[in-house]
Amino acid sequence: MSTPNIKDHVEQITQPFLSENGFELVDVEYVKEGSNWFLRVFVDKDGGIDIDDCGRISEFLSEQLDANDPIPTAYFLEVSSPGAERPLKKSEDVLKAVGKDVFVTTYEQIDGAKEFEGRLLSFENEEMLVATKKKQKQVTIPYSKVASARLAIIF
Repeated sequence: MSTPNIKDHVEQITQPFLSENGFELVDVEYVKEGSNWFLRVFVDKDGGIDIDDCGRISEFLSEQLDANDPIPTAYFLEVSSPGAERPLKKSEDVLKAVGKDVFVTTYEQIDGAKEFEGRLLSFENEEMLVATKKKQKQVTIPYSKVASARLAIIF
């Protein structure tokens, strides 16, 4: 099974359990690091998740993966919080981040830059309005040009 299919399969078997238990699936990664494969599942919920939540999800997912066996090679399963600088993978994530600090990279330059760090002021009509910290100006970033976005801890 190819990497995108593994991610899709894990999302499909995990989503119902997570939704029923008040969790949000943030991201799934299936990556090779050195000689080892890792299946990483990032989960969150209102108020944050704790080690017990990760344990419950890991047990459920292990049982499901053992029963369905979609991954032909040995791998390590990791279930965790996306962290304080969680990725903003979907437009719904971006909408929830309005009013928070973000770090955004783009596929092409906008106002002479491809990286923006600052406060996300709004997300309307598929455009992010970011008040940048360095240049003290507002930049409109079309969502279609966003390569990656995440929450940011700015000092």
